[in-house]
This record gives sequence, C-alpha cells and structure tokens, in this order.
Amino acid sequence: MILAELALSGLGASIGAAIAAIGAGIGIGKIGAAAMEAIARQPEAAGDIRSNMIVIAALIEGVALFAVIVCILALFV
Repeated sequence: MILAELALSGLGASIGAAIAAIGAGIGIGKIGAAAMEAIARQPEAAGDIRSNMIVIAALIEGVALFAVIVCILALFV
C-alpha cells in the first residue's frame, strides 16, 4: 500500500514538473514570436523590445523553476 502511494506521488510530481516545463516553453516561444513581430514593425524600438522580452522570459523561467522545485519537494516530503 505504501509503495503504491509512493509511486503515485512520483508520477504526480513528474507530471507536474513536465507541465511546468512545457508551459514555460510555450510562454517563451510566444514572447519570442511577438517580440520578433514587434521588431519587424518598429525596428527603431528593437532595444527596448529586446530588453523587455528578456525580463519577461526571466520571470517565466523563475515561475517554472519554482513549480519544478515545488514538485520535487512534494516528491520527497
């Protein structure tokens, strides 16, 4: 019985971490696509758009890392 609970908690933590990583990848992909489109429309604003894109991408990566850490903690606690 305990082994089944341990296996299910491992499966849940793995699925949670995978969803967090996939969500971060999709979010950063959308940010990159929107930034490239914005730079193509206004090339003179490329520096501002690029810096904003980097900040937002870092925030998304932070949230994804936090989600993965929570999944790992749920696995071991």
